[in-house]
Amino acid sequence: MRRIGEVALLIRAYDEAIAWFTRKLDFVVTADDPLPNGERWVTVAPAVDQTAIRLARAENAQQAAQVGAQAIGRVLFYLHTSDFARDHAAFLGRGVRFVEAPRHEAYGTVAVFEDLYGNRWDLLELKP
Repeated sequence: MRRIGEVALLIRAYDEAIAWFTRKLDFVVTADDPLPNGERWVTVAPAVDQTAIRLARAENAQQAAQVGAQAIGRVLFYLHTSDFARDHAAFLGRGVRFVEAPRHEAYGTVAVFEDLYGNRWDLLELKP
């Protein structure tokens, strides 16, 4: 069996990223382990998902310049939901910034939002 266990997301600081993902998107911290040189192995994920996001603190100026721009303005992550209306309302209530109104496509209901660094995400409820 193969699966994607986690994907890396460049961040400025661990604690601010943890706070945003847990408070705004209701993710859980799945790992927070110290590493040498002050680094940490930090992953967050939706409570019922297996795929996690590794919060990778930028270690140099080149990486820092890419924080929030890893996909150069395109959607970087697709957060699937079984209840778009519920999650959209909850995220708005927690101050998540949506860059468009919800729209209905042939594949489902979707709206693009930005994380704390400006990376774009789709909140997406696929049609059955």
